[in-house]
Amino acid sequence: MPRIAGVDIPDNKKIYYSLQYIHGIGPKFAADILVEAQITPDIKARELDDQQVATLNSLIDTGFVVEGALRRQTGQNIQRLRDIRSYRGERHKRGLPTRGQRTKCNARTRKGRKKTVAGKKGVKG
Repeated sequence: MPRIAGVDIPDNKKIYYSLQYIHGIGPKFAADILVEAQITPDIKARELDDQQVATLNSLIDTGFVVEGALRRQTGQNIQRLRDIRSYRGERHKRGLPTRGQRTKCNARTRKGRKKTVAGKKGVKG
């Protein structure tokens, strides 16, 4: 199992898809990295030799923020929004959507499971 950017990538998949297991590398960056390293996207990760793995490692280390550094950077950005008490920071703090989505009938991903509230029964009349 090749280890690229500190991550064990799956060796039985094509290298194009295996690179996407690294946090911070998606389809576009994976394609760009392979073009720059002159590696065909169709070969499996286990077929890479040590020279190609070293090339991929050096390209990712010099050109991209990935894994722990990216997670830390994202967390710091959210913490900064909380500290300056911006609207988005308050939404992050409360666990609500931050980009203007409605919350009356949706937003279950951010709000979590439904919490049943004991309310008044339907009024007849």
